[in-house]
Amino acid sequence: MQPRNMSMSGVVDLGAVKAAGEAKQKAEQARAEAARTGEAPVSGARLVFDVDEAGFQQDILQRSNEVPVVIDFWAEWCEPCKQLSPLLERLAGEYAGKFVLAKIDVDANQMLFQQFGVQGIPAVFAVVAGQPIPLFQGSAPEAQIREVLDQLVQAAEQQFGIVGAPLAPEAAAQEPAEVPEPVGPYDALLEAANQALDSGDLGGAIQAYRNVLSDDPANPEAKLGLAQAELLARVQDLDVQTVRKEAAENPADVPAQIRAADLELVGGHVEDAFGRLVDAVKRTAGDDREAARVRLLELFEVIGADDPRVTAARTALARVLF
Repeated sequence: MQPRNMSMSGVVDLGAVKAAGEAKQKAEQARAEAARTGEAPVSGARLVFDVDEAGFQQDILQRSNEVPVVIDFWAEWCEPCKQLSPLLERLAGEYAGKFVLAKIDVDANQMLFQQFGVQGIPAVFAVVAGQPIPLFQGSAPEAQIREVLDQLVQAAEQQFGIVGAPLAPEAAAQEPAEVPEPVGPYDALLEAANQALDSGDLGGAIQAYRNVLSDDPANPEAKLGLAQAELLARVQDLDVQTVRKEAAENPADVPAQIRAADLELVGGHVEDAFGRLVDAVKRTAGDDREAARVRLLELFEVIGADDPRVTAARTALARVLF
């Protein structure tokens, strides 16, 4: 079977991605304008914030899919907390968006204290892609804390593609930020690329999306379209029955599992594709594990970071990696 004319339109809505990308661009311009005028940043851009049980889902779990969330468990009566908390707040400012700091008062949020299994305070955890990660308990030298944070930021980026929104820490003290001029428009080019993709002209679609990205590397619709076109190009000459048979008979064969996952995604079986690669990451090591993880991140790009299926798969991936 050669699925040369397969379309991704049933898997992801390009129109929704375009709208989300435009909203993101407007938000970035608003933040830049706020920095230029000296206004306070919007609440979503806060680097340090208090969290209670009611806001845990949105403030920590959802946010952890975009940026590592470091959690500081503290209490007013805790003397070591009064030394550690200001240090963590200062480091959050210095790291400037590579992680955010959530502060949880254990006296007011006993349920969260128990859910994380905290034995004593101060205690510092992180959440990446919905997965809690213990960092350290008690006070520690600043150099050691920086080392832990560096490892967290690196792991979040390399293993999950989560980088936050890093800003130069000295930016506020320098010249006012310039509001970026809108690039494009690329409506005609993107429409032509989308039509080529839907008609099965994968070479033309890939080139068209690359043309947009060469001028606007962050264009969300072009990035997603290119990921889809490249996926379809990978599977167009695959025989579905052969791929399924090889994957079923050789569960430890990572290339076979990757080919099967590609076909499952193209066929609309998104959760199956993600689950297959998460299982491959779990049961393998070394280069095979890395290959499965990288392909899973590539398939996340095909679907889009805001899709709940991606959120669930990121959490599952975090569980097998940490």
